[in-house]
Amino acid sequence: MPRETWGELAVIRAEALRGPSDRATEAQHAKGKLTARERIELLLDPGSFKEVEQLRRHRATGFGLEEKRPYTDGVITGWGTVEGRTVFVYAHDFRIFGGALGEAHATKIHKIMDMAISAGAPLVSLNDGAGARIQEGVSALAGYGGIFQRNTRASGVIPQISVMLGPCAGGAAYSPALTDFVFMVRETSQMFITGPDVVKAVTGEEITQNGLGGADVHAETSGVAHFAYDDEETCIAEVRYLIGMLPSNNRENPPVVPSDDPADRRGDALLDLVPADGNRPYDMHKVIEELVDDGDFLEIHERWARNIVCALARLDGHVVGVVGSQPLSYAGVLDIHSSEKAARFVQFCDAFNIPLVTLVDVPGFLPGVDQEHGGIIRHGAKLLYAYCNATVPRISLILRKAYGGAYIVMDSRSIGADLSYAWPTNEIAVMGAEGAANVIFRRRIAESDDPEAVRGQLVKEYKAELMHPYYAAERGLVDDVIDPAGTREVLIASLAMLRLKHADLPSRKHGNQPA
Repeated sequence: MPRETWGELAVIRAEALRGPSDRATEAQHAKGKLTARERIELLLDPGSFKEVEQLRRHRATGFGLEEKRPYTDGVITGWGTVEGRTVFVYAHDFRIFGGALGEAHATKIHKIMDMAISAGAPLVSLNDGAGARIQEGVSALAGYGGIFQRNTRASGVIPQISVMLGPCAGGAAYSPALTDFVFMVRETSQMFITGPDVVKAVTGEEITQNGLGGADVHAETSGVAHFAYDDEETCIAEVRYLIGMLPSNNRENPPVVPSDDPADRRGDALLDLVPADGNRPYDMHKVIEELVDDGDFLEIHERWARNIVCALARLDGHVVGVVGSQPLSYAGVLDIHSSEKAARFVQFCDAFNIPLVTLVDVPGFLPGVDQEHGGIIRHGAKLLYAYCNATVPRISLILRKAYGGAYIVMDSRSIGADLSYAWPTNEIAVMGAEGAANVIFRRRIAESDDPEAVRGQLVKEYKAELMHPYYAAERGLVDDVIDPAGTREVLIASLAMLRLKHADLPSRKHGNQPA
């Protein structure tokens, strides 16, 4: 092949790698943002990235587009490795057309998504785009349809992670919403369907982009974002950490990491962490730290619906999903948001072969007009449906309170938990003793000369008869009442036994889960 041909290719490739101009790169950095290629370098193992369709250019005409046809067309696609495991990635290049999606741009994304599904490897999208390329009209919108279709086809098949590193407005926001995890960076990333200008025109409300759809809003208020960080470097490092805990696809198990934390390590601190008095709060995070390998876990949706904790951790080197009531927030009750949060997490773990450990200390569902009118019945049913549908190994542990329907929903034996354990401090009942006594003995209390004294005596009798720690165990609803300090060893041994569990669901196209 003539030497000049190689020279021409080298020039073209250098242009594609460099991007539109040094000025555009400087503008990107001035906003506190990295370029698309810099982000990919942080995400993937050094030297592992293999780019696809680097030389792709759009064919659109009109509005001056025919004179501006940069290589890559504003999106970089390809694959590489994270800790040696294959991962597919696409990254919007905001320096080119503001990262806006056109027909060629969309086709590149469609291709890499199809490759990820076929190869059975995680897909990470590094989002920094201004939406559809207006100059290309409906062709750009159709490109989004193809992305949404593939997001849905890949759901439950390969892990999908969206990393928001710039604006994401309009229909473009629905792709991250369809993926398993959404990461955001404060100040530089925003997500909304209609921007501040439209909101003001329609409702008269004035709000900034960050106030409407910034990282903290979505991490704390809407629940759209699972993680929020102060800078891109930390954000992308956490994406790598998450990928290290996930299987490549739904046919594999999560990676096992040798652990130096002894499986039979006693957790004597647990005896002091959880007060016997059911009305005293404690931090479920500290319980999880005491149980899992090296006290290390990754909390999902840490700042949204804080009355329940969802986390990925390891027990004896094996990944588990932990769902735990959080007595520090609303006494650990279930409500609309916590039910949705836990249901989605349970579904994810079940889809990707991650066993579930549920730590129960739940006084019931949150009462109130807002909750009832907001649909707590159907939202609570989402969590019930998710647990009932899950076929991965499931272990529930009742630490203290487990009252009413919330006890049933939190993976009780009656809805299919493989093993159910309880601490000696457990109280499993239809409701608290005080409430039960008021209902059962209402007339007797009202007719007594000293209602308070009679009520107190009847509460004690009810507890002694129906709420003692061994009542559920005597009836086979709890497999064993265990020493809190030995919980870690019990969980690890139980999960090892369940590792080869196989359960078949009835043949069906799909269920119709609560909306």
